[in-house]
Order: sequence, then structure tokens, then C-alpha cells
Amino acid sequence: MLHYTLGERPATLAVDAILVSVGRAPNVEGLNLEAAGVTYSAEGVTIDDTMRTTNPNIYAAGDVALKTQFTHMADASARLALQNALFPGPKKKLSDLVVPWTTFTDPEVAHVGMYPDEATAAGIEIETFSKSLTEVDRSRTDGKTDGFVKIHVKKGTDQIVGATIVATQAGEMLNEITLAIVAGLGLKTLATVIHAYPTQSEAIKKVADGYNRTRLTPRIKRLFGAWLRWTRHGDAPTPEIGEKK
Repeated sequence: MLHYTLGERPATLAVDAILVSVGRAPNVEGLNLEAAGVTYSAEGVTIDDTMRTTNPNIYAAGDVALKTQFTHMADASARLALQNALFPGPKKKLSDLVVPWTTFTDPEVAHVGMYPDEATAAGIEIETFSKSLTEVDRSRTDGKTDGFVKIHVKKGTDQIVGATIVATQAGEMLNEITLAIVAGLGLKTLATVIHAYPTQSEAIKKVADGYNRTRLTPRIKRLFGAWLRWTRHGDAPTPEIGEKK
């Protein structure tokens, strides 16, 4: 039995097993890093934004040097460190990497980019567009409607600054948005992508369509109506539905 507190109310939950994660610690003992002039702490080896340690001839990558201890981040940082260490030219920066992550619960929780509070702290005004999985046919068919797709864009633009997905396949779905951020593609472009039907990733297109609808302002509606009247009837007004001409 697992005993816990929900708010101020004690509760009990029957479980088969409890998995406890105690975290990870960098293994730097016995390397004599002091002799090499490499600074480190209990959190790991100290690096700059190019993966270089306090010894300019030594680079470090992976869990021993990163705060985000993901397998895919270790791979990405190792590639960056190799490029910076072996090849001339401008150095690639760790801070420029677009890093997605997924928590493999049921449903999964996946995120990339900024959260709203992070955008606010950076002085970036955002608009948020979201879609519940209850409005996605595949999710309804599978009976997996717990979740949503939420995408943040820079206010007044379609530039994606962050996204969170909660869904059974959130980690897979997030890759599309991560690619869009890396390639500089906005919600207007995602709205033009044909998504296979029925799939959960259709929720992303629905969010993008929601953004496009905000672009149809009252002024644009009036101009569009005037253009339709001109193309169909010259200067004659467009008749109401059911009205005889």
C-alpha cells in the first residue's frame, strides 16, 4: 500500500510495486581533473556554451556536463563537442539546440521550447493555441481522449516558441513541432501539411488551422466579401441565402 497526501487529505493507493528514482551523479573520481585544469563540482564538469571545459583543449559532453540528462541530449552534445573540437570556424553553441523531452507515462507528456513563464521572463509576448484530443477522431476511436496539443507562438506572428503535448503517442507527435522550430517553419506552414487520417497527429493540424482562423479579421472578411461580390456580380451586392435575384 502506498500512503500519500493529496492536498491536506491523506490517501492510500494499492499498488503492485514502487519504483524509486534516486537520480544520477557524475563519475569524475580518480580522473585527476585538477592536474588538467578542469573545474568540476558535485553537479559535474564545468563547461561553456561551446562544450569547452576550463582547459581550452578539453571538451566534455553528456550527463557528466549537462543539466538536461537525456540520452538524446547526450548524443547531440557529443556531436557538437566533436565539431567544435576538431573543425575550424565559428563554434556551435549548446544554447542554440532545440531540445525536446518526453515523460513516458500514460498518456505521455512531451515538451519542446519555452513555457509561457519562460517566454515572459525573456520579454516575449505569446499567444497560445490548443486542441483537446476529444476533438480528434483517432483519439475518440481508440478511446484515448485524455490529452491535448498546446502550441505557443510569438504574439502577432506564427513563429513557434514552444509546445506541450499530452497524448498516448506524444513523444512521436512532438518531433513534427521540433522540426518546425529548427527549420523556422510556423503554424501557417503546418496548416498546409496533409496529415494521414485518422492519426493523433491531426491534432497538430487542427491547432494550426485554429491559428489561421485568427488571421481572418473583420476587416479582411469585409474585403474578402467585397472581392467575391466583384468577381461574381460586378458591383451588384451578393444576395442573401434564399433570396431570389
